[in-house]
Amino acid sequence: MSGKYEARLAELGVTLPDAPAPAANYVPYVTSGALVFVSGQISARDGAMIQGKLGADMDVAAGAEAAKACAISLLAQLKAACDGDLDRLVRVVKLTGFVNSTPEFGDQPKVVNGASDFLVEALGDAGRHSRSAVSAASLPFGVAVEIEGIFEIA
Repeated sequence: MSGKYEARLAELGVTLPDAPAPAANYVPYVTSGALVFVSGQISARDGAMIQGKLGADMDVAAGAEAAKACAISLLAQLKAACDGDLDRLVRVVKLTGFVNSTPEFGDQPKVVNGASDFLVEALGDAGRHSRSAVSAASLPFGVAVEIEGIFEIA
């Protein structure tokens, strides 16, 4: 099934992957009423993890690309939660971004902007959201970024 959001993603050159399977003892998303809570999605593209530590071996631009990859996985999980109909999305409510970084690194918001900017570009006003962007001393598998999201659906 394809709708307006997937058409916009296609214009941006983005095809949603199959929703990644959980890597531990949790479910990829939980729907409660009109809200879908999507578990943290790690930075990965084409089946390969995007690894690195901001402030050490990765710059902000590369970190932002890693965050964008997380946003694409969030949308893939949301599509699965919506039985394949991404157009059920009403709006992105909140993102929480975790950035694998050195203690001195202070540009977490610029990194997580990679996800936020992409969601607004892809979804328009429905992509505007509240957000937190924080540092982590390490993330699973050494990935650069992990982002979880809350979405409102119809």
